[in-house]
Amino acid sequence: MDTGNQLDALANFLRERHSRVMALEAGAMRRVEAGDTQGYAAGMREKAELLSRLDEDAKPLLTPLPGELRFRLALALDRFASGARTALRLNSVFYMSALLYPDEHKEGMQDNLMAFIGRLEREGENFAEL
Repeated sequence: MDTGNQLDALANFLRERHSRVMALEAGAMRRVEAGDTQGYAAGMREKAELLSRLDEDAKPLLTPLPGELRFRLALALDRFASGARTALRLNSVFYMSALLYPDEHKEGMQDNLMAFIGRLEREGENFAEL
């Protein structure tokens, strides 16, 4: 598979993972709105656990990529996973709920993972970490 196709496969994987994370978050929000704080916490934990494996789960898609590009993408994915692992280690439901959202996030704004996917699709082989 050429680099462009491999990057498309990575973007598709990340979109699918993002959808799963957002579904977990929406389910957790429905629970808290129904007064089920334990269910909310469980949903946020599941969200964080899914994100904490993002870097490992993406490795097979990164392996065929050229060295420098593979390194930059792995580093970016590790940042997402690392934040989730920290939230789990701290057992902070608030931190888990805030995963993927910048401090200045407002309703309707894109989250960090979708912004990353957009950059990946725009920049392709020229992807560079900020």
